[in-house]
Amino acid sequence: MKEPVHKEDKAKGGFLVAALYHFTPLPRFVALQQQIQAACDDHGVKGTLLLADEGINGTIAGTEAGIAAVLSFLRSIPEFAGLEHKESRAAEMPFHRMKVRLKKEIVTMGVDGIDPLVSVGTYVEPGDWNALISDPDTIVIDTRNDYETAIGTFRGAIDPHTSTFREFPAWVRSQTGLHDKPKVAMYCTGGIRCEKATAFMKAEGFEDVFHLKGGILKYLEEVPEEESLWDGACFVFDERVSVTHGLKEGNHILCRACRHPLTPQEARDPAFEDGVSCPYCIETRSDADRQRYRERQKQVELAQRRGKTHIGR
Repeated sequence: MKEPVHKEDKAKGGFLVAALYHFTPLPRFVALQQQIQAACDDHGVKGTLLLADEGINGTIAGTEAGIAAVLSFLRSIPEFAGLEHKESRAAEMPFHRMKVRLKKEIVTMGVDGIDPLVSVGTYVEPGDWNALISDPDTIVIDTRNDYETAIGTFRGAIDPHTSTFREFPAWVRSQTGLHDKPKVAMYCTGGIRCEKATAFMKAEGFEDVFHLKGGILKYLEEVPEEESLWDGACFVFDERVSVTHGLKEGNHILCRACRHPLTPQEARDPAFEDGVSCPYCIETRSDADRQRYRERQKQVELAQRRGKTHIGR
């Protein structure tokens, strides 16, 4: 039975969005897949959750009651008893369906032996983050990918320009200058990538390694805009595309061809065609690709006119 959207939910922002992750030994993760899927479906919750033998990671959205029920179910699983989550709001349901996927890693770095439960960086609360990254003895590293850093970052941070998290270890090993200062401060969207990134840095011989607790999302939630050292918006992996200070929905849209976030100005570029192309992919896609995307876009628009959602969106 799906949870109805109540008036109070609409007044607060439509849907509650919960981002979560939890590292824990989970050898029975395959057996949990269908149970978690059923719990989400029963309460009208949508999104994506990843399960692996190292834990759980993902983002879900639904009504207040639906999210509360699913989180309660997850925490009833002994391995997830200590599960923490971060909340934000979406005016519309930001996911089209619910997927519980089995993975080798809940965040893919591809380096054997990196275990945040064994060794990890020092957590820094959002309220203490500005002082750390303003310290001249600190190197600040954005661990996210290039399409994420393109729309927002902390002032003075180093952007590795990686296209996937798998590229991050090789980037670190190629940057000898990272040893020039005694402190390394790292951050990501919700905190999970930094769990592995800081564990990796410590394995590479860096000693004073720090990371932003709760990630950018927690910082934008707790630190007043007038005190913030964050510039731009934060990319999120759902239909909101981006959020800003106070976790308000940003004004970015997504190119459905290459999945790159676009500003309103970029969406007015002649290279932008909804569902087909944008300034970032116009030169990298073939005419055949664009024709295929146009056909898909037609199906999306037809589904919208029928009041339905095209899942290929």
